[in-house]
Amino acid sequence: MIYLSLVTLLWAFSFGIIGHRLTGLDPYFIAATRLSCALLLLIPFFRAQQVPKGDWLMLASRGAIQYGLMYVCYIKAFAYLPSHQVALLTALTPLYVFLIHALRKRQWSTRYAIASALAVGGLVLIKAQASDQEAWWIGFSLLQIAGIAFAYGQVCYRDWQQKHSYIDAHQVFGLYYAGAVIFTWIVTVFMGDWSQLPNNSAQWQALLYLGFVASGVGFYLWNQGATKVSAGTLAAFNNALPPVAMVLSLTVFGESASLSIPELLRLILGGSCILAGILVGMPRKSQP
Repeated sequence: MIYLSLVTLLWAFSFGIIGHRLTGLDPYFIAATRLSCALLLLIPFFRAQQVPKGDWLMLASRGAIQYGLMYVCYIKAFAYLPSHQVALLTALTPLYVFLIHALRKRQWSTRYAIASALAVGGLVLIKAQASDQEAWWIGFSLLQIAGIAFAYGQVCYRDWQQKHSYIDAHQVFGLYYAGAVIFTWIVTVFMGDWSQLPNNSAQWQALLYLGFVASGVGFYLWNQGATKVSAGTLAAFNNALPPVAMVLSLTVFGESASLSIPELLRLILGGSCILAGILVGMPRKSQP
């Protein structure tokens, strides 16, 4: 649990750092650099001989979706939403995991419908406080693409790993990140704004922290921690990240000062509805 607790704090601070320290930088360059740093840390653990030759392209393409597409859309959303709302709206990702798994296994139930309804109700409350509705919808849409991409990649990797249980995760993650790095740099080259690159040491320090520590070390420690706790504890830590990140953005980074009391109440009530939906949608029994 120590590993998971540490990573939760690392990732929770990342929302505020992106929203306040990297404001004005090209989001595609941020995503590409962050993933490149993480790849550098994972290269020494990669074992090419362990990966079936026919699975190389498949793993790289799924990495491009789970990490590449996710990071591009996720970081771009900070241009339209404050970091506390970005943190809160990422709470929908576990729900997407449940729904994608249910659809793939044809196991749809009333419980998933209730979970979805609660999540939608929470979104309606949060949307009501947005002063710029157009920006809110753009940011929201980007985060949903990011959430679905991340959820799809998790489900697909879990299915693949169950069929290849003899392969350790860290031995193949290099391919996942390689696909993500290629995708994000292609997007950066063709869509990035090269006039919006880091221009001071503080921005470079924040970017390198996000790449090597939050992504590189963070993902490694998270995977290590996941092997030492039950499935229920792991799910609890997944669900703990959004509220912790939201609280840090509102307090440490001072975003609460821009919100009125009614807006804070709607934010709390909407977030509670979303988290209730996640809890309702969680599997009743731990799955292998």
